[in-house]
Amino acid sequence: MHVMIIGAAGMIGKKLARQICGDHSIGAKIVSRLTLVDVVAPQADTSSKIEQMCVTADLSTYGAAKRLIAGRPDVIFHLAAIVSSDAEADFEKGYLINLDGTRYLFEAIRHQSDIEPYCPKVIFTSSLAVFGVPLPDEIPDDFVLAPLSCYGTQKAIGELLLADYSRRRFLDGIALRLPTICVRPGKPNKAASGFYSSIIREPLIGEEAVLPVPRELRHWFASPRSAVGALLHAAEIDLAPLGARRSLNLPGVSASVGEQIEALRRVAGNKATTLIKEVPDAAILRIVSSWPKAFSAERAKSLGFKAEASMDEIIHAHIEDELGGALG
Repeated sequence: MHVMIIGAAGMIGKKLARQICGDHSIGAKIVSRLTLVDVVAPQADTSSKIEQMCVTADLSTYGAAKRLIAGRPDVIFHLAAIVSSDAEADFEKGYLINLDGTRYLFEAIRHQSDIEPYCPKVIFTSSLAVFGVPLPDEIPDDFVLAPLSCYGTQKAIGELLLADYSRRRFLDGIALRLPTICVRPGKPNKAASGFYSSIIREPLIGEEAVLPVPRELRHWFASPRSAVGALLHAAEIDLAPLGARRSLNLPGVSASVGEQIEALRRVAGNKATTLIKEVPDAAILRIVSSWPKAFSAERAKSLGFKAEASMDEIIHAHIEDELGGALG
């Protein structure tokens, strides 16, 4: 099986590639070839026996998708996007990368069938930002899409395109509305949601973190480990039960910022929580306060998707996966 990861140099892309290279399979199918694609050079896993090709390409550049899809991958993970704050700040760039790049990809797949029949499985990472206020405390699976940001709008359009191209059998697609991923390793990025990781990640290593929103703000979370697990599960399962509704709200943990901080206190003690400094930022609050607080995620659960049960579990997953299993 030939697998392609677009966005392979990103945090989730790297973890996904590492998992595939370690397992040498997705479900019961052996992965014989792995193509890693990003705008910056992805890195191959030199310890893996899987044939790997690293490609530096910009999906939003016309013709790039056609060249990528010429290799006719069986499974395509489409993770590439610019983050929420960046897409809001640069309107043109957001639509070019998050929308045009996605459509170029789908069109390249469609035109491969001009040569011979082709219908790859496509796993598209969407976002909770496809929803907007007013919101219920818990969002059901059939809740209306009403994004209130450029990023959310671009992801919502991508979902609709995926469903329509799947309906026409150009591809077999699924869109995963990932919870906000916490705790993200590495340095902060430009995502409006970045502070959700920072207020855990930095204190765990003895550094200060900035909290730009009130502690009462509630949101929906899952670990990077759960995100990778969801992507792989989507690649394994039969997508026919989805019918025409190709987008899923994934399971996660609903927690307020205050509850995040209390979980940090339970795991790492009072000293860690004193490193969190409250510096209100109205621009960030305006974006994230319109995002969902919790989901029922019954469709995803019925298909076998899972996540952590508490914020404590999410923090422990970060310690195990990024800090060698113990605090310094």
